[in-house]
Amino acid sequence: MSDYFRNFRVSNFKSRNAKSGHISRYTSSTMPVERILVVDDEDPIREIVCSMLAAANYKTRQASSGLKALAILDAGEEFELMLSDLMMADLDGIGLLERTKEGYPDMPVVMVTAVHDISVALAAIRNGAYDYLLKPFEREQLLATVRRALENRRLKMENRAYQTDLERMVEARTEQLKSAMADLERSYDITLEALGDALDLKDAETQGHCKRVTAFTIAIARAMGLPRDQIAVIARGAFLHDIGKMAIPDKILLKPGKLDPDEITEMREHCYRGYQMLKKIPFLTEAAAIVYSHQEFFDGTGYPRKLKGEEIPLGARIFAVADTLDAITSDRPYRKARSIAEARKEIELWSGRQFDPDVVQKFLSMPENIWIDLRKDIDSQTNRFAYSTAKS
Repeated sequence: MSDYFRNFRVSNFKSRNAKSGHISRYTSSTMPVERILVVDDEDPIREIVCSMLAAANYKTRQASSGLKALAILDAGEEFELMLSDLMMADLDGIGLLERTKEGYPDMPVVMVTAVHDISVALAAIRNGAYDYLLKPFEREQLLATVRRALENRRLKMENRAYQTDLERMVEARTEQLKSAMADLERSYDITLEALGDALDLKDAETQGHCKRVTAFTIAIARAMGLPRDQIAVIARGAFLHDIGKMAIPDKILLKPGKLDPDEITEMREHCYRGYQMLKKIPFLTEAAAIVYSHQEFFDGTGYPRKLKGEEIPLGARIFAVADTLDAITSDRPYRKARSIAEARKEIELWSGRQFDPDVVQKFLSMPENIWIDLRKDIDSQTNRFAYSTAKS
């Protein structure tokens, strides 16, 4: 039996108030029952430590070596704390500490050592021990260290649970916000669609044009691999491209014959007027830039600002191809609709002049049936077209 064992007094294992009939504060029924694994290769020491802990209402399990302690843990038993001797034959305390910190990181470890060398204690703490006890120790020292270790573990577990709950709450609130924003966006889009319908009714010659050209624009943008958010912006710009015509006098907008130079100048103002209408609405700021630029030509000969090449927003460059496709393949009072094949040839012919060559190349790579199917869906109104791309 080691020297330090002789220094323990039996009185340490009993409640100081036992003779008076009072219940020790360490055995209060309100305290949670916490399990402690006691590891030491000397049987008497394990028995004494376990007796101390049991008197304080802790449940204990003994292991006579580091390897047996690992076997107990690996068998699935759970402990809130481990007390381990430092010097053991088969697997010393540091080795056991390293193994348990990997597999059981939530279980604090208190090292027990008879080596009165501060470097040994510091090495144990550097390796992950919560604290250390020097043999021989008094009962109060043991219980105070155990309480600190368990309280530290409890606080860490509560903090982790709090963080988890907070993350779940943030995630739930984020989803609620996304849902609310999606509902608001749908409301905006329904309102904008009503505006587009009003414009179609005013300009009966191009009725359905807004929805068709938007569908064509979305199809090309998707084929180009643009992200969904960008497609939504482009779609709004395409759908509202002619919104400025609401400010054009009916005598010009609905004139059956050719427009004179002054009337042409007035009509061309619809790009800027549409831009002025939309730029005041925060969620339509980017779409407003497309409305402003939808009559620009790739070679710089368009209007109203004679933008050239990539100075023109990408959405407007995509729209230009979609708009021409719809114009050529739709009936007009002065001519019948032409075929998609003819529209493809016309668009290819103007590549690099009116149209962005990259957009034209992607458009020409797409099968003709896409445009036929989209036109049928929109013109028949069997499937209500949502330019917000929410169902994509």
